Amino acid sequence: MARILVTGGAGFIGSHLCEALLAMDHEVLCVDNFYTGTRRNVARLLSNPRFELMRHDVTFPLYVEVDEIYNLACPASPIHYQYDPVQTTKTSVHGAINMLGLAKRRRAKILQASTSEVYGDPEVHPQPETYWGHVNPIGFRSCYDEGKRCAETLFFDYRRQHNLRIKVARIFNTYGPRMHPDDGRVVSNFVVQALTNQPITLYGDGSQTRSFCYVDDLVDALMRLMATGDDVTGPTNLGNPGEFSMRQLAEMVIELTGSSSPIEHRPLPCDDPKQRRPDISRAKETLGWEPAIPLRQGLQATINYFDALLSADHATSRLAAQ
Repeated sequence: MARILVTGGAGFIGSHLCEALLAMDHEVLCVDNFYTGTRRNVARLLSNPRFELMRHDVTFPLYVEVDEIYNLACPASPIHYQYDPVQTTKTSVHGAINMLGLAKRRRAKILQASTSEVYGDPEVHPQPETYWGHVNPIGFRSCYDEGKRCAETLFFDYRRQHNLRIKVARIFNTYGPRMHPDDGRVVSNFVVQALTNQPITLYGDGSQTRSFCYVDDLVDALMRLMATGDDVTGPTNLGNPGEFSMRQLAEMVIELTGSSSPIEHRPLPCDDPKQRRPDISRAKETLGWEPAIPLRQGLQATINYFDALLSADHATSRLAAQ
């Protein structure tokens, strides 16, 4: 049994990770400032004596006793990370420095949740870890892209300078229950719009592609990466290599929800990548991992979650109005 810190633990991915670690009998300290994470995501864990929830912002130092650290703290959707771009960069950079400092003091193993955004709008497809990326350093998305790239730099410099035990995971599009309904990401957008019979907003002609990894598959990969020997540092791509256009995704969501939503085209956002798909050869080789849950199955579970969430919110609003 290890004592494990998960920053951003009340967020979408973090809450699933906390749950999985508790299922393996670890003690879990969940740290979150609740900017995008919610107590609702971890409410079912609060009664577990091996779970502790702490409100804290990783841009400030944290002094706790832990054996492993999963650093997931940072808003990950464009709507949220562009709202306060300076704070987004600070969360990635200062947050990494503070968590690396804690890991150095405790001689703890530490994993950084990096992102496929480090590849920018890629000129190499699919993207292997050896590709250095094609990123706009001064654009609207730069606070997130460059913040994560700098965090990776810090992790590897701490390893070279202090022999720290590090792991870097480059996470590609992940979806599933507990996504924020208003985070602006394509899966949550399409599902909520379809369930409420609103027009599904498709940017550009819908030919741009993404790969979608179900959250359970991703959490499995993160824990496998953390469990590797000290010689395995990453960066390691974690995602589903299945590639779908935005139009294909919209049509699948409409079919699974039985929605009457029309498709509405809008201009492409600035610096929006045209293609995004991971080369997961390294994850297969070093982790013995590849995603197992197909998109249709994962989407159905996600739709069921949002359907229940929207129904509960509607019932609460109706009661408040009475």
